Amino acid sequence: MKDLRIIGVPSDLGQGRRGVDMGPSAIRYANLSSKLESLGYRVQDLGNINVPTPEMHDGEVNHGLRYLREVAQLSQTLADMVKNVIEEGHLPIVLGGDHSVAIGSLAGLSQTNPNYGVIWFDAHGDMNTPETTPTGNIHGMPLAVSLGYGHPDLTSIGGFIGKVKPQNVVLVCIRSIDREEAELIRKTGVKCFTMAEIDMRGMATVMSEAIEIAAAGTDGIHLSLDLDALDPMFAPGVGTPVNGGVTYREGHLAMELLANSGKLQSVDVVEVNPILDKQNQTARMAVELLESLFGKTVI
Repeated sequence: MKDLRIIGVPSDLGQGRRGVDMGPSAIRYANLSSKLESLGYRVQDLGNINVPTPEMHDGEVNHGLRYLREVAQLSQTLADMVKNVIEEGHLPIVLGGDHSVAIGSLAGLSQTNPNYGVIWFDAHGDMNTPETTPTGNIHGMPLAVSLGYGHPDLTSIGGFIGKVKPQNVVLVCIRSIDREEAELIRKTGVKCFTMAEIDMRGMATVMSEAIEIAAAGTDGIHLSLDLDALDPMFAPGVGTPVNGGVTYREGHLAMELLANSGKLQSVDVVEVNPILDKQNQTARMAVELLESLFGKTVI
């Protein structure tokens, strides 16, 4: 059993709605460390990476991207921390912040083991590029960046381009995709399980196939867990909620199946926004899902 290391990334530079920078604090307040310790893990919280607030900068748009310079610097810092944690034999849990933090998570993982798969548990595809983004917000681009599509300041973090092979990337819970973003998903061949497919086939079947794809020929799986994958009824405190999402039990089943696979290498948990939440419900949901991911069972 690996020791767990928590890294907070209180950044809202990658998106347009304020408040997601408080996500790591909200998740910690929901007793993340103690609940994981109760499952038998040794947990060390490494604190937060220092992140500049948007007020410290003018929001300059570079190549169609907001806060490009700042997001790139933050991603490199996180990549270095994730790399160090993994090299020390521990499993990193990265707490966002907006989903742009996954750029650093995957860059760090790829420097220690380039042979891994990714399950992207999200309402959105996060496959926009500077040419297709409708907003300029980098939180809509991290998966594209990690596959090698996007601005070189982002794709080259960690020293090389293409942090993960598209045949080992799976999108799960998708229900909101931009038209040109969908074209890139088809071009790369990334497998996409929409909510309609989950409705028709069931979460158990879909998640089992997702794990099989992400694990095929790889040494393990990174989970990128965006809380907007869940229906807003269960996770209201997110910046870009989309109706018709995963239920409470479907979310737990997905995490339980990934736990049972024994393939988890790293995880980031993103887009918890306490300002938009109700009594820290979404942060508590994040902690409960992580408990299932790390082996909590009924009996």
